[in-house]
Amino acid sequence: MDKTQKIISLCKRRGFIFPSSEIYGGFGGVYDFGPLGVELKKNIKNAWLRAMTAEENIVPLDSAILMNSKVWQASGHLTAGFSDELVECKSCHKRFKLDEIKRNKCPECGGLVTKPRKFNLMMKTFIGPVENETTTTYLRAETCQGIFVNFLNILNSMRLKIPFGVIQIGKSFRNEVNPKNFIFRTREFEQMEMEWFCSPKEANRFFDFWAEKRIKWYFDLGIKKENLRVREVPEEERAHYAQRQIDIEYHFPFGWKEIEGIHNRGDFDLSNHTKHSGEDLKYFDEETKDKYFPYIIETSAGVERSLFAFLCEAYQEIKGGRTKTTKPTKEVEILLKFHKTLAPIKVAVLPLVRNKPELAKRAKEVYQMLKPNFTCQYDELGSIGRRYRRGDEVGVIASVTCDFQTLEDNTVTIRERDSMKQIRVEISKLKEVIQKILAGEEFLKLGKIVK
Repeated sequence: MDKTQKIISLCKRRGFIFPSSEIYGGFGGVYDFGPLGVELKKNIKNAWLRAMTAEENIVPLDSAILMNSKVWQASGHLTAGFSDELVECKSCHKRFKLDEIKRNKCPECGGLVTKPRKFNLMMKTFIGPVENETTTTYLRAETCQGIFVNFLNILNSMRLKIPFGVIQIGKSFRNEVNPKNFIFRTREFEQMEMEWFCSPKEANRFFDFWAEKRIKWYFDLGIKKENLRVREVPEEERAHYAQRQIDIEYHFPFGWKEIEGIHNRGDFDLSNHTKHSGEDLKYFDEETKDKYFPYIIETSAGVERSLFAFLCEAYQEIKGGRTKTTKPTKEVEILLKFHKTLAPIKVAVLPLVRNKPELAKRAKEVYQMLKPNFTCQYDELGSIGRRYRRGDEVGVIASVTCDFQTLEDNTVTIRERDSMKQIRVEISKLKEVIQKILAGEEFLKLGKIVK
């Protein structure tokens, strides 16, 4: 089993990601996020929001998924620019992207295929009780168009001056013909996008500024430098709106793939929406008295793609387990070594044994004390060693164990995930110590070392 399949198996078994509609045979290219997947997603999005809003002049937006279909006409999504070239097998009638076909043969049944035709990736729907051209609309294919059509609303209501940025996290939909590689390419996904409006004269400077910021974000959250690269996209491969484009790529088990794009969109968006809507979206500079279409620097990251990259980076297999024994073993322990910011569960609370009511009672009291401050779980099933390993498998940072000494002096042990070392601390100081652990302070200096 390759690494991707191992991660897929772990994600389902431990509640990160499930196949959508699985009891009905599934639904291709769509996934559900379980309890731990929700927490991991939330931590990624919060880390992104903190990083983006650390800069000045950044405001948020939550635009609608459904918009007037004229938006997509103006943006170019209803033209050939947002289409895949497909062929169809004359025998089994399955469709494939042109670059997946060799010698005009179907990869499924070997039949002959048709000539290539354009296939638009927009997902169509209808508004109201009648289905016709006047009620046609689309599920948005990207979140940024909601920002562009609200440019004047945001500019005027927030009394902003260029340069400024608008950030948005939200769902997008694309009718991918061949979704693949787990959650890397799906039909329903989330984007984390920022559109930075600036003077055309400063666009190149801001492009470099934001590219550096976004690359550093991945490094700061634990991505190794050898697993991340930046690709300058040549003109013939760029999106139709891009004057310059770089792709931030991660080295997945199935190869180097894009997880974020940085684009200089020029004035394409605001000028096109001005042309199609009749609304003047130019910016008036009160100081210079110039009126112009701002250039837009875009940073566009996929939530699921980033999550997949962080999963791949965190995933480790330790042959023989993490506890040294005198007897050789073929056992393999899985460790998700997430950055502390991203770990879906920060603290696990464990009674040493479950058949002692006084221990379980005290452990549950500790759990209830910590729960308002940290993402916690309570686990009392199986041996303490097995429970430590279950925590390692989902990336738990600190495991707090209530044992018989706890009943005597109100102290507990804390086991740190990465080193497996333990310290003993007073329950009254437990919240403070855990906060310091999550802040990256030296673990063994935070309590009495357990040998």
